[in-house]
Amino acid sequence: MDTGTWALLTVLIGAMVILWLLDGWLSRGLLLGASSLLIPILALCGVGVLQLGLGTSADPYSTRLFLIKLICYSIFFAAASTFINTPRRVRKIVIGIVIFAAAMALFGILQKISNADTIYGMREPYQAVPFGPFINSHHFAAFMEMAGALAVSLLVGKSLAREKKFLIAVCLLFLTVAITLTGSRGGLISFVAAGAFVGVVIYALRLRSRSGQNKEKARRLPWLIAGVVGLFLFVVFIVSIGGDESLMRGVGIGGVGEDVTNGRLHFWSIALKIFSEHPILGAGLESFGVSFTRHDTWTGIFRVEYAHNDYLQTLADSGIAGIACVVAFLVLLFRKSYRAIRAAQDDFSLEASIGAIAACLAVAIHSFFDFPLRTPSNAFFFLLLVVIATARIPVTNKAA
Repeated sequence: MDTGTWALLTVLIGAMVILWLLDGWLSRGLLLGASSLLIPILALCGVGVLQLGLGTSADPYSTRLFLIKLICYSIFFAAASTFINTPRRVRKIVIGIVIFAAAMALFGILQKISNADTIYGMREPYQAVPFGPFINSHHFAAFMEMAGALAVSLLVGKSLAREKKFLIAVCLLFLTVAITLTGSRGGLISFVAAGAFVGVVIYALRLRSRSGQNKEKARRLPWLIAGVVGLFLFVVFIVSIGGDESLMRGVGIGGVGEDVTNGRLHFWSIALKIFSEHPILGAGLESFGVSFTRHDTWTGIFRVEYAHNDYLQTLADSGIAGIACVVAFLVLLFRKSYRAIRAAQDDFSLEASIGAIAACLAVAIHSFFDFPLRTPSNAFFFLLLVVIATARIPVTNKAA
Protein backbone atom coordinates (compact mmCIF):
# COMPACT_ATOMS: atom_id res chain seq x y z
CA MET A 1 0.00 0.00 0.00
CA ASP A 2 2.97 2.36 0.51
CA THR A 3 4.39 4.51 -2.26
CA GLY A 4 7.87 3.20 -1.40
CA THR A 5 6.66 -0.34 -1.99
CA TRP A 6 5.37 0.69 -5.40
CA ALA A 7 8.80 2.03 -6.25
CA LEU A 8 10.19 -1.45 -5.59
CA LEU A 9 7.35 -3.06 -7.55
CA THR A 10 8.00 -0.89 -10.62
CA VAL A 11 11.67 -1.92 -10.51
CA LEU A 12 10.65 -5.60 -10.36
CA ILE A 13 8.17 -5.14 -13.20
CA GLY A 14 10.90 -3.47 -15.25
CA ALA A 15 13.27 -6.37 -14.52
CA MET A 16 10.55 -8.79 -15.62
CA VAL A 17 10.19 -6.97 -18.94
CA ILE A 18 13.98 -7.09 -19.49
CA LEU A 19 14.08 -10.84 -18.77
CA TRP A 20 11.07 -11.33 -21.05
CA LEU A 21 12.83 -9.54 -23.90
CA LEU A 22 16.06 -11.45 -23.18
CA ASP A 23 14.16 -14.73 -23.37
CA GLY A 24 12.74 -13.68 -26.73
CA TRP A 25 16.19 -12.75 -28.03
CA LEU A 26 17.79 -16.03 -26.90
CA SER A 27 14.96 -18.13 -28.31
CA ARG A 28 14.83 -16.02 -31.50
CA GLY A 29 11.18 -15.28 -31.00
CA LEU A 30 9.28 -13.16 -28.46
CA LEU A 31 6.59 -15.20 -26.72
CA LEU A 32 3.45 -13.13 -26.32
CA GLY A 33 0.11 -14.50 -25.18
CA ALA A 34 -2.05 -11.47 -25.92
CA SER A 35 -5.49 -11.41 -24.31
CA SER A 36 -8.47 -9.30 -25.38
CA LEU A 37 -8.98 -8.62 -21.67
CA LEU A 38 -6.05 -6.20 -21.91
CA ILE A 39 -8.09 -3.89 -24.11
CA PRO A 40 -10.45 -2.57 -21.36
CA ILE A 41 -7.48 -2.07 -19.00
CA LEU A 42 -5.57 -0.09 -21.61
CA ALA A 43 -8.75 1.83 -22.47
CA LEU A 44 -9.02 2.86 -18.80
CA CYS A 45 -5.43 4.06 -19.03
CA GLY A 46 -6.55 6.15 -21.99
CA VAL A 47 -9.29 7.72 -19.87
CA GLY A 48 -6.69 8.74 -17.30
CA VAL A 49 -4.41 10.21 -19.99
CA LEU A 50 -7.34 12.25 -21.33
CA GLN A 51 -8.13 13.54 -17.83
CA LEU A 52 -4.55 14.70 -17.37
CA GLY A 53 -4.34 16.16 -20.88
CA LEU A 54 -7.59 18.09 -20.51
CA GLY A 55 -6.78 19.14 -16.95
CA THR A 56 -10.05 17.73 -15.56
CA SER A 57 -8.57 15.60 -12.78
CA ALA A 58 -9.26 16.92 -9.29
CA ASP A 59 -6.05 15.26 -8.07
CA PRO A 60 -3.52 15.01 -10.93
CA TYR A 61 -0.83 13.43 -8.72
CA SER A 62 -3.11 10.55 -7.69
CA THR A 63 -4.27 10.10 -11.27
CA ARG A 64 -0.67 9.85 -12.53
CA LEU A 65 0.18 7.38 -9.77
CA PHE A 66 -2.90 5.29 -10.59
CA LEU A 67 -1.88 5.25 -14.27
CA ILE A 68 1.53 3.88 -13.28
CA LYS A 69 -0.23 1.15 -11.31
CA LEU A 70 -2.48 0.30 -14.26
CA ILE A 71 0.56 -0.01 -16.53
CA CYS A 72 2.22 -2.35 -14.01
CA TYR A 73 -0.96 -4.43 -13.80
CA SER A 74 -1.13 -4.59 -17.59
CA ILE A 75 2.45 -5.83 -17.90
CA PHE A 76 1.94 -8.41 -15.15
CA PHE A 77 -1.29 -9.63 -16.75
CA ALA A 78 0.33 -9.90 -20.19
CA ALA A 79 3.25 -11.85 -18.72
CA ALA A 80 0.94 -14.19 -16.78
CA SER A 81 -1.15 -14.78 -19.91
CA THR A 82 2.03 -15.61 -21.82
CA PHE A 83 3.90 -17.88 -19.42
CA ILE A 84 1.07 -19.76 -17.68
CA ASN A 85 0.84 -21.91 -20.77
CA THR A 86 1.04 -25.55 -19.64
CA PRO A 87 -1.19 -27.77 -17.44
CA ARG A 88 1.78 -28.36 -15.14
CA ARG A 89 2.22 -24.65 -14.48
CA VAL A 90 -1.50 -24.15 -13.87
CA ARG A 91 -1.49 -27.03 -11.39
CA LYS A 92 1.53 -25.71 -9.49
CA ILE A 93 0.12 -22.19 -9.29
CA VAL A 94 -3.36 -23.26 -8.15
CA ILE A 95 -2.10 -25.63 -5.44
CA GLY A 96 0.53 -23.07 -4.41
CA ILE A 97 -2.11 -20.34 -4.06
CA VAL A 98 -4.31 -22.44 -1.78
CA ILE A 99 -1.40 -23.52 0.47
CA PHE A 100 0.07 -20.00 0.63
CA ALA A 101 -3.30 -18.45 1.47
CA ALA A 102 -3.91 -21.09 4.16
CA ALA A 103 -0.55 -20.26 5.76
CA MET A 104 -1.46 -16.58 5.69
CA ALA A 105 -4.88 -17.40 7.19
CA LEU A 106 -3.23 -19.31 10.04
CA PHE A 107 -0.94 -16.34 10.69
CA GLY A 108 -3.95 -14.01 10.76
CA ILE A 109 -5.87 -16.30 13.11
CA LEU A 110 -2.95 -16.47 15.55
CA GLN A 111 -2.55 -12.70 15.39
CA LYS A 112 -6.28 -12.26 16.11
CA ILE A 113 -6.17 -14.65 19.05
CA SER A 114 -3.15 -12.84 20.53
CA ASN A 115 -4.97 -9.48 20.18
CA ALA A 116 -2.04 -7.99 18.26
CA ASP A 117 -2.93 -4.60 16.75
CA THR A 118 0.26 -4.20 14.77
CA ILE A 119 1.37 -5.74 11.48
CA TYR A 120 4.21 -8.22 12.00
CA GLY A 121 4.50 -6.80 15.52
CA MET A 122 6.12 -3.64 14.13
CA ARG A 123 3.71 -1.37 12.30
CA GLU A 124 0.59 0.15 13.83
CA PRO A 125 -1.74 1.34 11.05
CA TYR A 126 -3.54 4.67 11.43
CA GLN A 127 -7.36 4.66 11.29
CA ALA A 128 -7.43 1.03 10.18
CA VAL A 129 -8.21 -2.42 11.55
CA PRO A 130 -5.42 -4.78 10.43
CA PHE A 131 -5.68 -8.54 10.01
CA GLY A 132 -2.68 -10.69 9.26
CA PRO A 133 -0.29 -8.74 7.03
CA PHE A 134 -3.11 -6.57 5.63
CA ILE A 135 -3.81 -3.03 6.81
CA ASN A 136 -7.52 -3.51 6.08
CA SER A 137 -9.21 -6.60 7.52
CA HIS A 138 -11.91 -6.51 4.82
CA HIS A 139 -9.28 -6.70 2.11
CA PHE A 140 -7.68 -9.64 3.90
CA ALA A 141 -11.12 -11.30 3.72
CA ALA A 142 -11.15 -10.63 -0.04
CA PHE A 143 -7.82 -12.42 -0.43
CA MET A 144 -9.18 -15.35 1.59
CA GLU A 145 -12.42 -15.57 -0.39
CA MET A 146 -10.53 -15.77 -3.69
CA ALA A 147 -8.29 -18.58 -2.47
CA GLY A 148 -11.29 -20.20 -0.78
CA ALA A 149 -13.18 -20.44 -4.08
CA LEU A 150 -10.27 -22.35 -5.61
CA ALA A 151 -10.13 -24.66 -2.57
CA VAL A 152 -13.87 -25.40 -2.76
CA SER A 153 -13.62 -26.27 -6.45
CA LEU A 154 -10.72 -28.68 -5.87
CA LEU A 155 -12.47 -30.23 -2.87
CA VAL A 156 -15.77 -31.01 -4.61
CA GLY A 157 -14.06 -31.98 -7.87
CA LYS A 158 -12.59 -35.36 -8.72
CA SER A 159 -9.09 -34.57 -10.01
CA LEU A 160 -7.23 -34.93 -6.69
CA ALA A 161 -6.53 -38.07 -4.70
CA ARG A 162 -8.16 -38.52 -1.29
CA GLU A 163 -5.06 -37.60 0.72
CA LYS A 164 -4.58 -34.40 -1.28
CA LYS A 165 -8.23 -33.52 -0.78
CA PHE A 166 -7.67 -33.84 2.98
CA LEU A 167 -4.91 -31.23 2.71
CA ILE A 168 -7.20 -28.95 0.69
CA ALA A 169 -9.96 -29.44 3.30
CA VAL A 170 -7.60 -28.35 6.10
CA CYS A 171 -6.58 -25.30 4.06
CA LEU A 172 -10.25 -24.46 3.42
CA LEU A 173 -10.95 -24.71 7.15
CA PHE A 174 -8.22 -22.14 7.89
CA LEU A 175 -9.52 -19.85 5.15
CA THR A 176 -13.11 -20.06 6.41
CA VAL A 177 -12.16 -19.35 10.02
CA ALA A 178 -10.00 -16.41 8.96
CA ILE A 179 -12.79 -14.87 6.86
CA THR A 180 -15.21 -15.23 9.75
CA LEU A 181 -12.84 -13.67 12.27
CA THR A 182 -12.31 -10.59 10.09
CA GLY A 183 -15.92 -9.63 10.75
CA SER A 184 -16.29 -8.65 7.09
CA ARG A 185 -19.91 -9.01 6.07
CA GLY A 186 -19.04 -8.36 2.42
CA GLY A 187 -16.31 -10.99 2.61
CA LEU A 188 -18.61 -13.60 4.12
CA ILE A 189 -21.38 -12.92 1.61
CA SER A 190 -18.94 -13.14 -1.31
CA PHE A 191 -17.38 -16.34 0.02
CA VAL A 192 -20.78 -18.03 0.35
CA ALA A 193 -21.73 -16.86 -3.15
CA ALA A 194 -18.49 -18.25 -4.62
CA GLY A 195 -18.97 -21.61 -2.90
CA ALA A 196 -22.57 -21.82 -4.09
CA PHE A 197 -21.50 -20.94 -7.64
CA VAL A 198 -18.89 -23.71 -7.67
CA GLY A 199 -21.38 -26.25 -6.34
CA VAL A 200 -24.09 -25.41 -8.87
CA VAL A 201 -21.71 -25.35 -11.87
CA ILE A 202 -20.03 -28.65 -11.03
CA TYR A 203 -23.39 -30.31 -10.30
CA ALA A 204 -24.79 -29.02 -13.61
CA LEU A 205 -21.77 -30.29 -15.55
CA ARG A 206 -22.06 -33.72 -13.99
CA LEU A 207 -25.74 -33.88 -14.89
CA ARG A 208 -24.90 -32.85 -18.43
CA SER A 209 -22.29 -35.59 -18.77
CA ARG A 210 -24.90 -38.19 -17.76
CA SER A 211 -27.93 -36.55 -19.34
CA GLY A 212 -29.37 -39.81 -20.59
CA GLN A 213 -29.41 -41.40 -17.11
CA ASN A 214 -30.29 -38.41 -14.97
CA LYS A 215 -33.33 -36.76 -16.49
CA GLU A 216 -35.06 -36.77 -13.12
CA LYS A 217 -32.06 -35.11 -11.44
CA ALA A 218 -31.88 -32.60 -14.26
CA ARG A 219 -35.44 -31.54 -13.45
CA ARG A 220 -34.30 -30.81 -9.91
CA LEU A 221 -31.55 -28.43 -11.01
CA PRO A 222 -33.78 -25.31 -11.11
CA TRP A 223 -34.94 -26.12 -7.58
CA LEU A 224 -31.33 -26.54 -6.48
CA ILE A 225 -30.42 -23.18 -7.98
CA ALA A 226 -33.44 -21.58 -6.30
CA GLY A 227 -32.40 -23.12 -2.98
CA VAL A 228 -28.85 -21.83 -3.33
CA VAL A 229 -30.11 -18.34 -4.18
CA GLY A 230 -32.46 -18.50 -1.19
CA LEU A 231 -29.63 -19.55 1.10
CA PHE A 232 -27.45 -16.75 -0.23
CA LEU A 233 -30.17 -14.15 0.37
CA PHE A 234 -30.70 -15.53 3.87
CA VAL A 235 -26.98 -15.17 4.64
CA VAL A 236 -27.07 -11.61 3.27
CA PHE A 237 -29.97 -10.83 5.61
CA ILE A 238 -28.33 -12.44 8.64
CA VAL A 239 -25.02 -10.66 8.31
CA SER A 240 -26.64 -7.35 7.40
CA ILE A 241 -29.00 -6.88 10.34
CA GLY A 242 -27.43 -4.46 12.71
CA GLY A 243 -26.66 -3.59 16.26
CA ASP A 244 -25.71 -5.79 19.15
CA GLU A 245 -28.59 -8.12 18.31
CA SER A 246 -26.81 -9.40 15.21
CA LEU A 247 -27.03 -13.19 15.09
CA MET A 248 -23.36 -13.23 14.08
CA ARG A 249 -22.12 -11.31 17.12
CA GLY A 250 -20.51 -14.46 18.53
CA VAL A 251 -17.92 -14.48 15.74
CA GLY A 252 -17.28 -10.76 15.74
CA ILE A 253 -19.74 -9.56 13.10
CA GLY A 254 -22.05 -7.79 15.50
CA GLY A 255 -22.13 -4.32 16.88
CA VAL A 256 -22.36 -2.30 13.70
CA GLY A 257 -24.41 0.39 15.38
CA GLU A 258 -27.46 2.21 14.09
CA ASP A 259 -26.16 2.50 10.53
CA VAL A 260 -25.82 -1.05 9.21
CA THR A 261 -23.89 0.30 6.21
CA ASN A 262 -21.18 1.83 8.44
CA GLY A 263 -21.44 5.16 6.63
CA ARG A 264 -21.49 3.70 3.14
CA LEU A 265 -24.81 5.31 2.21
CA HIS A 266 -23.21 8.70 2.83
CA PHE A 267 -20.18 7.82 0.69
CA TRP A 268 -22.35 6.39 -2.08
CA SER A 269 -24.59 9.47 -2.26
CA ILE A 270 -21.54 11.71 -2.60
CA ALA A 271 -20.09 9.44 -5.31
CA LEU A 272 -23.31 9.93 -7.30
CA LYS A 273 -23.09 13.70 -6.82
CA ILE A 274 -19.53 13.70 -8.14
CA PHE A 275 -20.63 11.61 -11.12
CA SER A 276 -23.50 14.01 -11.88
CA GLU A 277 -20.95 16.84 -12.08
CA HIS A 278 -18.54 14.91 -14.33
CA PRO A 279 -20.66 12.32 -16.18
CA ILE A 280 -18.41 11.60 -19.18
CA LEU A 281 -14.78 11.36 -17.95
CA GLY A 282 -15.30 11.66 -14.19
CA ALA A 283 -13.40 13.78 -11.68
CA GLY A 284 -10.08 11.95 -12.18
CA LEU A 285 -8.80 8.45 -11.55
CA GLU A 286 -8.19 7.93 -7.82
CA SER A 287 -9.41 11.48 -7.11
CA PHE A 288 -12.39 10.52 -4.96
CA GLY A 289 -10.65 11.57 -1.72
CA VAL A 290 -10.25 15.15 -2.96
CA SER A 291 -13.66 15.38 -4.67
CA PHE A 292 -15.37 13.97 -1.59
CA THR A 293 -14.40 16.95 0.57
CA ARG A 294 -16.44 19.37 -1.59
CA HIS A 295 -19.68 17.56 -0.75
CA ASP A 296 -18.97 16.09 2.69
CA THR A 297 -21.44 17.23 5.38
CA TRP A 298 -19.71 15.38 8.21
CA THR A 299 -17.19 16.88 10.60
CA GLY A 300 -14.21 15.88 8.46
CA ILE A 301 -12.52 14.09 11.37
CA PHE A 302 -12.05 10.98 9.20
CA ARG A 303 -10.15 10.97 5.94
CA VAL A 304 -12.29 9.25 3.29
CA GLU A 305 -10.38 8.21 0.18
CA TYR A 306 -12.72 5.56 -1.24
CA ALA A 307 -16.46 5.24 -1.83
CA HIS A 308 -16.59 1.68 -0.42
CA ASN A 309 -18.25 0.63 -3.67
CA ASP A 310 -15.82 0.26 -6.55
CA TYR A 311 -18.51 0.60 -9.20
CA LEU A 312 -19.78 3.91 -7.83
CA GLN A 313 -16.22 5.12 -7.35
CA THR A 314 -15.43 4.24 -10.95
CA LEU A 315 -18.43 6.32 -12.00
CA ALA A 316 -17.22 9.23 -9.85
CA ASP A 317 -13.57 8.96 -10.89
CA SER A 318 -13.92 8.13 -14.59
CA GLY A 319 -17.56 8.63 -15.54
CA ILE A 320 -19.38 6.68 -18.22
CA ALA A 321 -16.12 6.07 -20.09
CA GLY A 322 -14.54 4.34 -17.10
CA ILE A 323 -17.52 2.23 -16.09
CA ALA A 324 -17.83 1.10 -19.72
CA CYS A 325 -14.26 -0.25 -19.46
CA VAL A 326 -15.13 -2.14 -16.27
CA VAL A 327 -18.32 -3.61 -17.73
CA ALA A 328 -16.48 -4.62 -20.91
CA PHE A 329 -13.79 -6.35 -18.82
CA LEU A 330 -16.37 -8.30 -16.79
CA VAL A 331 -18.36 -9.34 -19.87
CA LEU A 332 -15.22 -10.53 -21.66
CA LEU A 333 -14.03 -12.30 -18.51
CA PHE A 334 -17.16 -14.37 -18.04
CA ARG A 335 -17.50 -15.12 -21.76
CA LYS A 336 -13.90 -16.32 -22.05
CA SER A 337 -14.20 -18.29 -18.81
CA TYR A 338 -17.35 -20.02 -20.08
CA ARG A 339 -15.48 -21.05 -23.23
CA ALA A 340 -12.48 -22.23 -21.20
CA ILE A 341 -14.71 -24.39 -18.99
CA ARG A 342 -16.39 -25.94 -22.03
CA ALA A 343 -13.02 -26.56 -23.70
CA ALA A 344 -11.27 -28.02 -20.61
CA GLN A 345 -9.58 -31.31 -21.54
CA ASP A 346 -8.86 -32.67 -18.07
CA ASP A 347 -10.55 -32.58 -14.66
CA PHE A 348 -7.96 -30.37 -12.96
CA SER A 349 -8.10 -27.68 -15.66
CA LEU A 350 -11.89 -27.73 -15.42
CA GLU A 351 -11.87 -27.36 -11.64
CA ALA A 352 -9.19 -24.66 -11.77
CA SER A 353 -11.23 -22.63 -14.27
CA ILE A 354 -14.43 -23.00 -12.25
CA GLY A 355 -12.72 -22.09 -8.98
CA ALA A 356 -10.91 -19.13 -10.53
CA ILE A 357 -14.03 -17.62 -12.11
CA ALA A 358 -15.89 -18.19 -8.83
CA ALA A 359 -13.11 -16.25 -7.09
CA CYS A 360 -13.49 -13.43 -9.61
CA LEU A 361 -17.25 -13.48 -9.02
CA ALA A 362 -16.64 -13.22 -5.26
CA VAL A 363 -14.50 -10.10 -5.74
CA ALA A 364 -17.07 -8.62 -8.13
CA ILE A 365 -19.73 -9.03 -5.43
CA HIS A 366 -17.44 -7.80 -2.64
CA SER A 367 -16.71 -4.69 -4.71
CA PHE A 368 -20.32 -3.59 -4.20
CA PHE A 369 -19.58 -3.15 -0.48
CA ASP A 370 -15.88 -2.26 -0.45
CA PHE A 371 -12.81 -1.62 -2.59
CA PRO A 372 -10.80 -4.89 -2.36
CA LEU A 373 -8.96 -4.43 -5.66
CA ARG A 374 -7.54 -1.08 -4.53
CA THR A 375 -5.14 -3.16 -2.44
CA PRO A 376 -2.36 -4.00 -4.93
CA SER A 377 -1.71 -7.55 -3.68
CA ASN A 378 -5.39 -8.36 -4.23
CA ALA A 379 -5.29 -6.77 -7.69
CA PHE A 380 -2.25 -8.80 -8.77
CA PHE A 381 -3.81 -11.96 -7.33
CA PHE A 382 -7.12 -11.22 -9.08
CA LEU A 383 -5.36 -10.86 -12.45
CA LEU A 384 -3.59 -14.16 -11.87
CA LEU A 385 -6.98 -15.80 -11.27
CA VAL A 386 -8.36 -14.15 -14.42
CA VAL A 387 -5.61 -15.88 -16.41
CA ILE A 388 -6.39 -19.24 -14.79
CA ALA A 389 -10.14 -18.78 -15.36
CA THR A 390 -9.74 -18.02 -19.07
CA ALA A 391 -6.74 -20.16 -20.03
CA ARG A 392 -7.40 -22.72 -22.76
CA ILE A 393 -4.35 -24.99 -22.55
CA PRO A 394 -4.19 -28.28 -24.46
CA VAL A 395 -3.09 -31.25 -22.36
CA THR A 396 -0.79 -32.30 -25.19
CA ASN A 397 1.51 -29.36 -24.38
CA LYS A 398 4.26 -30.92 -22.25
CA ALA A 399 6.47 -27.85 -21.82
CA ALA A 400 7.77 -27.24 -18.31
